[in-house]
Amino acid sequence: MRLTAAEARRRLAAARVAYLATVREDGRPHVVPIVFAVDGDVVYSVADPKPKDGPDLLRFRNIRANPSVSLLVDDYDEAWERLWWVRVDGSASVVEAGAERELTIRLLKAKYAQYATWTEPFGAAMVLRIERWASWALAD
Repeated sequence: MRLTAAEARRRLAAARVAYLATVREDGRPHVVPIVFAVDGDVVYSVADPKPKDGPDLLRFRNIRANPSVSLLVDDYDEAWERLWWVRVDGSASVVEAGAERELTIRLLKAKYAQYATWTEPFGAAMVLRIERWASWALAD
């Protein structure tokens, strides 16, 4: 059954990790786990200082080429009556500097203790404007 809008929003905002789906230039999907924060109908994430292949992330290159993305959070449990998922679809942008990037960092530092003490520089931010909500749960 579909979750209420309020419950879907609550579960999305409370989730600790999400799976971001973007489209590669050749049309193939690319899915990567991310940490994120939600404010209204906007999802924020940032290229953090954890070791990566470099600051030019594939997900950001994909977004620049095709801003249509999906973000999925879920909870699997062996007791299937507790299964649920929430997916949002929308248009994302990559923000290199400015107020939206600074807001992204503030929101993430408030949600994740690991970010609160980081002194290394953050990279670009992803700003996802939600256009569609979908959800499912076996029970309320």
